[in-house]
Amino acid sequence: MSAGLAAQGGFCPGASTASEGNAPVFTDAADSLLHAISPAPAEQPIGLLLLADGSRFEGLLFGACGIAEGELVFTTGMTGFQESLTDPSFAGQVLTFTYPLIGNYGVHLSKSESAGIWPRGVVVRHAMREPDHRDSVAGLDEFLRAHSVTGIESIDTRAVTRRVREHGTLLCVLGPADEEKEMMRRLQEMKAPDLEDLVDEVSIDEAVLLNPGFDAPRLAALDCGIKYNILRELCRRFEVLWCPPDISFDELVDEWKIDAMFCSNGPGDPAHPGKATRARETLAAAVAKGLPTMGICLGHQLLGLACGLSTYKMRYGHRGANQPVLDLVTNSVAITSQNHGFAVEDPEKGMLAAHPSGANSGPQENITGHRAIVRHVNANDRTVEGLDIEDRPAFSVQYHPEACPGPHDASPLFDRFAEMVREYMRGDNDAS
Repeated sequence: MSAGLAAQGGFCPGASTASEGNAPVFTDAADSLLHAISPAPAEQPIGLLLLADGSRFEGLLFGACGIAEGELVFTTGMTGFQESLTDPSFAGQVLTFTYPLIGNYGVHLSKSESAGIWPRGVVVRHAMREPDHRDSVAGLDEFLRAHSVTGIESIDTRAVTRRVREHGTLLCVLGPADEEKEMMRRLQEMKAPDLEDLVDEVSIDEAVLLNPGFDAPRLAALDCGIKYNILRELCRRFEVLWCPPDISFDELVDEWKIDAMFCSNGPGDPAHPGKATRARETLAAAVAKGLPTMGICLGHQLLGLACGLSTYKMRYGHRGANQPVLDLVTNSVAITSQNHGFAVEDPEKGMLAAHPSGANSGPQENITGHRAIVRHVNANDRTVEGLDIEDRPAFSVQYHPEACPGPHDASPLFDRFAEMVREYMRGDNDAS
């Protein structure tokens, strides 16, 4: 990316901590709005949203006018549509916003969570055509067109959400009404996106130092679909090596000389045999060797699997910025931002809030040699929200402490991890 583009947009998490100003710059999803975008049609085409349970909703298409298909999910956030659209954890899904007005403050440069839009389709009640914010560079319609993503509006999103809550997440297809037969054919032949290696789709391929020369412990951040704000938070505390999920532990230690390990959020089934499993193996090796380790969201699920716990598909998951989580150690509650459709099975209570399909990983072998202890639970459905690893400086949380957007209740978890790493560097083996 050129220096000119970086000044107008882009993503540079190590800008304030890299020595000699040599922090690399990456693409932000909003950068595409700085270039010419295909014009909107003169009239909005009539569109359809078809669900696997037989439901049929009629609305108006916006964004790219095409056919989109995926797993229908909903998010309850009242703000943060740009961050949600660019969250790689939504890969393979069709995203419904429960808040009725989306796009009123527009799209902003350098405020995305990745380089692209990841939901395969978008469902809203009303898409604001004229955003009202001095820093906005475009609206929701232009943003979707720039990334070739189809949206549909004038949909009763309350009714759609009720269908998902009743039946669990559903496969769906949306597109032009005059292509209904083709849409029905696709819906009948569609496979669950969880069967795909979605982590491979959203992760980087080569390791790169984000803030080289920063005088801090070197952290390997396994990218399973990492959000940009997680990298920003990590770069404030560590010299960060942003690396692919299938990099080996031996390479990280021998060639990159890392001091700590982190595993990110991401989409899909944590038990998928592809790159998610490779990341699990690297995490397990780090824990076994006593390296400070932290996991968020998918990283939490992978750590649970590595410690011998099962994972399972949830009925409709947790997606939004108002999820209450109870810390069983401090007896305090944090309001958290979350985005996940799978969970770690509770060792005593089993699979809570499970999907009707019953999809789960099955019994797992503990490849870390250490026991995972449930520390955090969801205050609503009691599902597992966090683990501490016994006798190791390692822990994980299901929610997103970086909360972009969302409440900042859980942000001190990054400081907790940084202190673990400092204790480890000083040779204190009781840091956990």
